[in-house]
Amino acid sequence: MTGYYIIIGISMLVSWWVSSRLKSKFEYYSNVHLRNGLSGKEVAEKMLRDNGINDVQVISVPGQLTDHYNPADKTVNLSEGVYMQRNAAAAAVAAHECGHAVQHAVGYSMLNLRSKLVPIVNISSTLMQFVLIAGIAIMAASRTIENPNGNTTVLAIGVALFAVTTLFAFVTLPVEYDASNRAMKWLKDTGTVTAEEFVGVQDSLKWAARTYVVAALGSLAQLLYWGSLLLGGRRD
Repeated sequence: MTGYYIIIGISMLVSWWVSSRLKSKFEYYSNVHLRNGLSGKEVAEKMLRDNGINDVQVISVPGQLTDHYNPADKTVNLSEGVYMQRNAAAAAVAAHECGHAVQHAVGYSMLNLRSKLVPIVNISSTLMQFVLIAGIAIMAASRTIENPNGNTTVLAIGVALFAVTTLFAFVTLPVEYDASNRAMKWLKDTGTVTAEEFVGVQDSLKWAARTYVVAALGSLAQLLYWGSLLLGGRRD
């Protein structure tokens, strides 16, 4: 299992670095105040109106970077800071979450796929670690001279469960990038932010997107490791 812990360690280190950079960027661009004086809430409401969306509510939720769009109750949930602040970082986050609302309204295919995967992923993420550990134990205990790999059925199930979570991570990438692209296009085309403020919006959303890239690549690396065990490529 040494290789697995190395993968986990590297993934955690890279994820921590990207998250730290993201927080640093948001703190920096929180000092770039919007000339139009709009708050995150007002930016979100304006983007929704401009896209003809009248059935989505913008609300405040506690925490930092807890912003999200909930398609179930059609709410754009903005963290307390983003909801009230009037800066480039707040505008970037608010517009990005509204980008998801626009995706929902137009029936964006990757968002629909992601939503369909959620129930399956919830089950997979709950069970996969237990199944993988049990699979490794059963495989090791059942090895014989005639069958040096042992019984790999349970491990195969665990790998399949892990593959579902990895697929979900990669499906999330185009969803997040598309929401950011919709946000930036609207902010720029409508003149909601100035050229200077737009630089902050771009940079903030770029680093936010990288958190999803790191998560997807980390999940893929772990999947390949478990797959190699299943195929008998590793015996540690």
